[in-house]
Amino acid sequence: MRTDVEKLLRELVALPSVNPAFLPAKHPHAGEQRVADFLAVTAAKAGLDVAFQKVLPGRSNLLATLRPTGNVRQRILLAPHMDTVNVVSPEQFVPRISNGRLYGRGSCDTKGSGAAMLTALCSLAKEKQRPANTEIIFVGLIDEENGQSGSRTLAASGLKADLAIVGEPTNAQLVTAHKGSLWLEIETKGKAAHGSRPDLGRNAVHEMARIVDLLETKYAKELSRGKHAVLRPGTISIGTISGGTQPNIVPAQCIARADRRTLPGETEASAIADISRFLRKHNLSAKISGTKESPCLPMETDPHLPLVQQFLKVTRQSKPLGVDYYCDASVLSHAGIASVVFGPGDIAQAHTSDEWVSLSQLNTATDLLLKFFRSLS
Repeated sequence: MRTDVEKLLRELVALPSVNPAFLPAKHPHAGEQRVADFLAVTAAKAGLDVAFQKVLPGRSNLLATLRPTGNVRQRILLAPHMDTVNVVSPEQFVPRISNGRLYGRGSCDTKGSGAAMLTALCSLAKEKQRPANTEIIFVGLIDEENGQSGSRTLAASGLKADLAIVGEPTNAQLVTAHKGSLWLEIETKGKAAHGSRPDLGRNAVHEMARIVDLLETKYAKELSRGKHAVLRPGTISIGTISGGTQPNIVPAQCIARADRRTLPGETEASAIADISRFLRKHNLSAKISGTKESPCLPMETDPHLPLVQQFLKVTRQSKPLGVDYYCDASVLSHAGIASVVFGPGDIAQAHTSDEWVSLSQLNTATDLLLKFFRSLS
């Protein structure tokens, strides 16, 4: 199986599947369909039932199902995403092995997870014994890196499952909670005036500078006091700022955009209200609004659920973990499917110019998944 999963991952890295949101229209590297088609052939050869779920023009989720020998009494979803961020160089589509690592775009985020999940499932399909009453569906999702339209379409389809294992780099450890992701626009208004008489105007950039300083210091410190069983505190980071039209005009408007990572229980509305309260406390004000088209809420799954406990036993963890990033697990969880996150690799390597995954971890993740599958009834 070690050879199988490494070979599959090399083949997946060599197939460009950059999210079209990051490329010009009709770019040859854009889209997940070539990966979906390749995985479909791989799954069909192992005896899995293959189907496609259309999401966007030319972009479909892949569903590869291992049916049980008896009646379906429970269903497990394996849900990695097939899209990647863009590359710095086309060489990132050429898989390379060095010092126990496999390098290439998507190797960590999340073609490594996809290779581990499908390899384990195909191995199970070839065994004489398989779960009698558990259906396992590999779902290759599109668009996780942008709008999560793949997982949102899957959730809206009404497909039910008892557990979704969402593929993301977790160092092959089981994760039951992750933060939410908000993008906030903060706008200050001033009054334009000639640069020679700034006293006649009101500088919106100066107002924003005071706000940014407070958010990055005192407000960030307030957030750092937040407590959660497995997650670190929420955060805020100002990513962009722009204001004014030219140097000799006092700026009448300034806009900053912030990334706010939230804990379970927080919503966009509550986060905006909290920042507005904080600014008023310091005699400042701004118009604040969310800019994401769809909600990216925090995810938290009860670690005491039987299937989660069963997986924890396989991974030999005394307790589950939490991660700072946002992923498709939130969409599935909020649609009523208990979800966890699991896969080889470290998020520190995701999206980097030298993205890589540990081969040892790739094989460990594959072995743990197969062991979990074998434990199902």
